[in-house]
Formats: sequence, C-alpha cells, structure tokens
Amino acid sequence: MSVSDPIADMLTKIRNASMAKFERVDITPSKLKLEIVKILKNEGFIKNFKKINQDGNTSIRIFLKYDTNMNPIIHGLKKISTPGRRVYSGYRKMPRVLNGYGTLIVSTSSGVTTARKASEKKVGGELICSVW
Repeated sequence: MSVSDPIADMLTKIRNASMAKFERVDITPSKLKLEIVKILKNEGFIKNFKKINQDGNTSIRIFLKYDTNMNPIIHGLKKISTPGRRVYSGYRKMPRVLNGYGTLIVSTSSGVTTARKASEKKVGGELICSVW
C-alpha cells in the first residue's frame, strides 16, 4: 500500500506506540526519517534507535522513552507541512513550540535541524513537525 505522506505516517506510528506504552516501534527507512529520528534522540525524546535488516528488509527500530511512572516523554507530535500545503519560515520568524519547551524540526538548505540551530545559522526552511 502506498503512503502519500511517509513522514506523517512515521509520526503517527511513534505517537501510537508511545500512547500504547510499547518498548519499541519499527518504521520504514529513508534519509529524511533517519535525520528526524537523530534529532529526536539528540533532544532526549527517545532512548535510542538503530537500523536493522530482517529477511532482506531494512527498517529503523526506535526505542521509546518513558519516565518512572511509565508516562511517555513524547506528549505530542504534530506534522506542520503536508503534501498539499507546505509551510516555510525565515529564521527571524521561526515559531516556538510551547514557549520554548518543545522542539520544531526544520528542513533547511544545510540539512534537517531544529529551529533553534537554524536560527543560530541564520537559515530558514520548511517546517516539518513539532514535538513536545
């Protein structure tokens, strides 16, 4: 089955797995998805990830992170740009997520990064998703 928005599908899988308190979730790999997962790891939203190869099929296994009461660290994931409506922002008008407590992931000309790092580099780009 063909997916029209693979990034939204990945975010939905992560959101559903964390709400169901799964230990891990597997997603189909792509370069953009791998960069988003690296940002989630660096920002402390997931424990770890690794690329796995099972029966000739590759996938990215994401290990989800929970607090001591088994509440998910990821409270929300929201896709901003969609295939039908792309959203762009310059570095001066980069939106903030929960007044700075969340993370905004941006695709810039210098790669996929957080909004904070994009503003420091003075580059704008397409707003992919927000995580809090």
